[in-house]
Amino acid sequence: MKPISKNMKPNLRSVRERLEKREELLSPFASRSVNSVRAITEEPSDTRTEFQRDRDRVVHTNSFRRLKHKSQVFVAPQGDHFTTRLTHVIEVAQVGRSIARGLNLNEDLVEAIGLGHDLGHTPFGHIGESVLNQMISGGFHHSLHSVRLITLLEKDGKGLNLTEHVIDGIRNHSKPEGKFLSKDAVVNLSLEAQIVRISDALAYLAHDILDALRSDYIKIEDLPTEAVGALGVRHSQRIDAVIRDVVESSWDCTGEIEIEDCNQPWIRMSPELGKIITDLRVFMFDKFYHPISASVEGAKAAAIVGVLFEHYNSKPELIPAWLRELSGSTERAAADLVCGMTDNYALMMAEQIKPGLSNGVFQGRI
Repeated sequence: MKPISKNMKPNLRSVRERLEKREELLSPFASRSVNSVRAITEEPSDTRTEFQRDRDRVVHTNSFRRLKHKSQVFVAPQGDHFTTRLTHVIEVAQVGRSIARGLNLNEDLVEAIGLGHDLGHTPFGHIGESVLNQMISGGFHHSLHSVRLITLLEKDGKGLNLTEHVIDGIRNHSKPEGKFLSKDAVVNLSLEAQIVRISDALAYLAHDILDALRSDYIKIEDLPTEAVGALGVRHSQRIDAVIRDVVESSWDCTGEIEIEDCNQPWIRMSPELGKIITDLRVFMFDKFYHPISASVEGAKAAAIVGVLFEHYNSKPELIPAWLRELSGSTERAAADLVCGMTDNYALMMAEQIKPGLSNGVFQGRI
């Protein structure tokens, strides 16, 4: 590139063009920002690709900021080092980017999906989600609410106008409780969306084991022997082991291996590690996730979300007018309002509505 005179104004658009040129070097199976589509067409940025813009829009939302005070597993945790929903999405993005980099796929798209995938979580995590799912006609799911936030509710009803690539990845990141590693489950997703889907499970297993051990909820000797043997005893070993296995097992996604036309590459683990991870998830649900939900704190958290929803559903005048208008129904507006609360704010509001509801369980956390 010929250097410009110091008196000439640089062409900032060349920054985006340079970044898009780099994307041309990605795997032939990678998503490219120049092929992305938004519901409302916008002028391109001079200095960022479309997927980079999406990542930035996610990070600067109120929904993203609130994740720092939303539960991952432990309900309204007091310890400084326990995982929150915010640190979870950051770790998902890190694991995902490492896999994407190894497979020469689009890191920016992975990061945008990874950081945005849990925006729609309720206070108290899956406990609050389960309560709202039972109370609302049509149900409630955090992945669909994440899409609702980015397409409708954020920016006071304007939405973020993200690319379809990112929206689709956020919409489809969730997994069933049991087996989730199958080609049929991801066949219609971009490889980058598949990376986030698998990175979500790998990240939460790693950091939730760390939290469970840190809290003495489980001991290292309680973990399945095969999992400890394959993944190691330290957090860093577990993360490194799963990233290496996914990259090696999904190497055809790089485009460096000749494959049959009918064999679409997909993101996967080796059969051996896949079974170990599936069994480890079953163990964690049985010994950690379900017991936490059934604990005294879990029951109180569920009661708090229920009280908040019933309060606003019965008194819609307390819901901001713009939210009532956008939501389409009182119960959906009440759910939107409650879902936007952090753990601490939900505790505070519930105590105002029904004093003593937390009954000392959350003493000092309001």
